[in-house]
Amino acid sequence: MSSTATPETRRTALDALHRSLGATMTDFAGWDMPLRYGSERDEHLAVRTKAGLFDLSHMGEITVTGPQAAQLLNYALVGNIASVGLGRARYTMICRADGGILDDLIVYRLAETEAASSTYMVVANASNAQVVLDALVERAVGFDALVRDDRDAYALLAVQGPESPGILKSLTDADLDGLKYYAGLPGTVAGVPALIARTGYTGEDGFELFVSPGDAEKLWLALTEAGASVGLIPCGLSCRDTLRLEAGMPLYGHELSTSLTPFDAGLGRVVKFEKEGDFVGRGALEAAAERAASQPPRVLVGLVAEGRRVPRAGYPVVADGQVIGEVTSGAPSPTLGKPIAMAYVDAAHSAPGTTGVGVDIRGSHEPYEVVALPFYKREK
Repeated sequence: MSSTATPETRRTALDALHRSLGATMTDFAGWDMPLRYGSERDEHLAVRTKAGLFDLSHMGEITVTGPQAAQLLNYALVGNIASVGLGRARYTMICRADGGILDDLIVYRLAETEAASSTYMVVANASNAQVVLDALVERAVGFDALVRDDRDAYALLAVQGPESPGILKSLTDADLDGLKYYAGLPGTVAGVPALIARTGYTGEDGFELFVSPGDAEKLWLALTEAGASVGLIPCGLSCRDTLRLEAGMPLYGHELSTSLTPFDAGLGRVVKFEKEGDFVGRGALEAAAERAASQPPRVLVGLVAEGRRVPRAGYPVVADGQVIGEVTSGAPSPTLGKPIAMAYVDAAHSAPGTTGVGVDIRGSHEPYEVVALPFYKREK
């Protein structure tokens, strides 16, 4: 067991349990988190074929409540949050005035507390939680809505993989069959009150369980016991990264950043110009949409290696002796059995099937084929 924790590093409610399981711990966005428990490949394949259990308590929960909560979120974010149905969730982004992406988010519309008041939970990436909180507080001025930092109010566990519905059904009487993708409902799991959500980041079916930190260990142990017979194992952040990479899902700081707009990232669909009222970044994003339509910037593509060398973030993508792009994420793919990468490349080289493209790995141009994302899609 190793750790890079410093006295300032935050620990989740499951920290002692991770250490008892022999986890290799690492600093991630100021949190001491499990990187792996054993073999990264075994953890990855367990999620693809059986089930994996994750501690995601480093994510940043922010509650927005009040009569004008929906109007505030419509102004602060690029999506149409006012149209999110009760018990549903939406993937969206928060942008700067210049259109640069501050973070990508999931927003849950929770139960109404009273007739005229709505409650939403905004879930930010761990590395950006404070930035998102500060921006929402700043943008809330003039709205009849309250922005509350609830990061300490929740632990977050996720069970992912084809066996996850069966595992969870054995511990709850909540209507999981009626719980659609990108939805959440309150329920009790193993006697623990939870918000049960279905918004995974692995490419598999699965659930996220928002619970009180004091209940986290009880729930982890109950899930571990319920999943033992079908192959559930604890999983760290390392396999979470290879799972999301295979599923073509962006990671902030890699595929998304303040230097890119949603249109640059190929995610312009999350920007809803048709919603009522102004929103932060509207003018810059309208200009970005026009640029993307007339002269596409670099395009986010998948790359599959012909050889065995693994590309890493920041490596140049080359063709005909010229740099045509840059790798944003790369890793060996346990599912494909080859190294894969996501990269932004010039539009002229972005068509699936394009060959003659290489990645400059320490001076050697390794051959890659351009493919459509995602690399992996589960059979429904």
